[in-house]
Amino acid sequence: MSRVHNFAAGPATLPESVLRQAQEEMLDWHGVGASIVELSHRGPEFIQVATEAEADLRKLMSIPDDYAVLFLGGGATTVQALLPLNFASAGQTADYVLSGHWGKTAVKQAKPYVSVNIAASSEAEGFRTVPAANTWQLSKDAAYVHVTANETIHGVEFREGHYPTREQLGDVPLVADFSSSIASEPLDISKFGVIYAGAQKNLGPVGITVVIIRRDLFERAGQPRADILDYRSHLKGESMLNTPPSWNWYLLGLTVKWMLAEGGVEEFARRSARKSGLLYDVIDNSGGFYRNEVDKAARSRMNVPFFLHDEALDKPFLKEAEAAGLISLKGHRALGGMRASIYNAMSEAGVQALADFMRDFRQRHG
Repeated sequence: MSRVHNFAAGPATLPESVLRQAQEEMLDWHGVGASIVELSHRGPEFIQVATEAEADLRKLMSIPDDYAVLFLGGGATTVQALLPLNFASAGQTADYVLSGHWGKTAVKQAKPYVSVNIAASSEAEGFRTVPAANTWQLSKDAAYVHVTANETIHGVEFREGHYPTREQLGDVPLVADFSSSIASEPLDISKFGVIYAGAQKNLGPVGITVVIIRRDLFERAGQPRADILDYRSHLKGESMLNTPPSWNWYLLGLTVKWMLAEGGVEEFARRSARKSGLLYDVIDNSGGFYRNEVDKAARSRMNVPFFLHDEALDKPFLKEAEAAGLISLKGHRALGGMRASIYNAMSEAGVQALADFMRDFRQRHG
């Protein structure tokens, strides 16, 4: 079997070694005679999996002890609705900074529960940049300030220097959706009150979400909510308030172990710089045949959207790319064009193959 280079935005490619280990352990996990997906989440076998996954993620991301780590179902969009329920009073203002489609989605989920203040937005510029932090119109006594660290569709990423200073924020916690850039580079967790991420891009398969919460935030009363919607209850239940997505949790654990073995976030930061650089170099030196419209200072290392100079070439590009073993390059329907998602599990060889194909396609169709 020959595996293709999969540039899907999520669910995304997983490390082949992780898939092979899961395949080997599918019927018999560590000699117990049953699959991990068949075993009780309360049993010692799965407790071991869960405990190791948290310990490894803490090591990988240097998560301090004063932060709790939850592994939950529901996806990042569910987190966006639960944030105001858990950390804001009814009608309290929450600040949102918009740099793309998923920031707008976060606002939509929060609006039933808080008074949303759009502190800054780059929508007027077509979401091609990150609003400068010194232009943010922050509210007094906001419950939190929310940002989307990497916009998967628009290819815009918050980089060092894009975030507000502690002086700007005061005591208001910064909350960030890191779904498509988590664990891709070193991160100072202490700058954030909450970090959350759907796993299906850098951490594992779809179906499980990581929520990292500074422990003092659990002291907030929040709003009336069912027990299953209360992060304090999930913390007390060790992410097992209800039956968790155990197979997804197991695969996340394997993926995190793989990242540690590969050199951790420092190594993936280096790889991400090289991989994204390969594609942006092809685009920028194509004489307009390809174009990326994002401000260079805010270009994503994880998601590289680009357009061909003639839309009539889109279908031939995708057809020929697939024939060359390069799949899932069609851009999101909200933006169009093409998109290459190059998360941690995407090899440098795969990105080089795409860069070579793009040059060849330009030569033949330019």
